[in-house]
Amino acid sequence: MNLDFSTPDLADSAPEARALLHAWQDFGAMERFAGVALTVKCFEDNSLIKELVQQAGEGRVIVVDGGCSLRRALLGDQLAAKAVENGWAGLVIAGAVRDVEILETLQLGVKALGACPQKTDKRGEGQRDLPIEIGGTTVSSGDYVYADRNGVLVSAEALLPL
Repeated sequence: MNLDFSTPDLADSAPEARALLHAWQDFGAMERFAGVALTVKCFEDNSLIKELVQQAGEGRVIVVDGGCSLRRALLGDQLAAKAVENGWAGLVIAGAVRDVEILETLQLGVKALGACPQKTDKRGEGQRDLPIEIGGTTVSSGDYVYADRNGVLVSAEALLPL
């Protein structure tokens, strides 16, 4: 995968790219990552994320609409390690993560809004592969995600070979 990009350059060269407007924080060791999106909508319940990271990631990016809640962490060290093991490129989470000192050592892109030490409830709730809205931008499974320290871009078309 070509990880030699910057989101500002991509935004300049591809006006169709859309920014996910949030104050993203970097938590994984990979500050630059890209892949095909798989969308998840869940609120303070990471059951679906746990299920997904156990499957083959094939270089994809899980994009999570967590309702911007910072009350429960949707990703921690164990699920992140499983994502690395199974070949996920990263996660973009409109919500919180935990175990940040371990996340920063894992070869995974992780963008989230903040950290929270509390785990989620496991109610088996959540939906996947539906259009979600994050930061005023709609993201669908199959969109292309590009993330670096400048932010997150999505596009219906590939902007770089992945």
